[in-house]
Amino acid sequence: MSTTPNNNNSAHIYVVAAHPHWRESRVNLRLLKAAQASPGVDVNDLYDTYPDYAIDVKTEQARLARADLLVLLHPIQWYSMPALQKLWLDEVLDYGWAYGTGGRALEGKDCWLVATTGGPEGSYHPQSYNRYFFDAFLPPYEQTATLCGMRFLPPLLFHGARSAPAAELEAHVEVFKQRLQSYPDWPELEELDACISCPVPETDRPAASHEEA
Repeated sequence: MSTTPNNNNSAHIYVVAAHPHWRESRVNLRLLKAAQASPGVDVNDLYDTYPDYAIDVKTEQARLARADLLVLLHPIQWYSMPALQKLWLDEVLDYGWAYGTGGRALEGKDCWLVATTGGPEGSYHPQSYNRYFFDAFLPPYEQTATLCGMRFLPPLLFHGARSAPAAELEAHVEVFKQRLQSYPDWPELEELDACISCPVPETDRPAASHEEA
């Protein structure tokens, strides 16, 4: 399901989609197809591109380097992202390229989380079974973007993916399509602060050390 970019838009968008079971997807599959049909959008279905989990890091870095906006599209699984999406971040956002000494390839870009949850929004509440408001699960995403010099945009979330009415799903897909087509002309972007700087001291990652933490 991986597609090549269509350069009709002035801004380049890279959608990295991850769902281990597309056949069972009610919402993410619709969003994936909407992205693939959007002009100027480079779409990568990770589970189709890398079924063996052997990620081509150089190719992914080249696609990401061309982008103005990185979109992470996936269902929330165990309060986080699917396994292959996490591996993609681990390998592609390399020290010295994406962050740390010399790692400035992503500075000034935007990062947008487009995610779904199986449970309804009300389940993300201190008095319900997920125990926290959903915002409590966003810091790893936000800090990943920030460490790489990227601006973390307000996420587009769809709760209750298994049971939401069809009309709500249709409206959500339309919002997603409109956002892709209108980026970067989103009114709320003018109100966002520039990304803060999070330099990593060289002493925290000595060049001579090859030991894993």
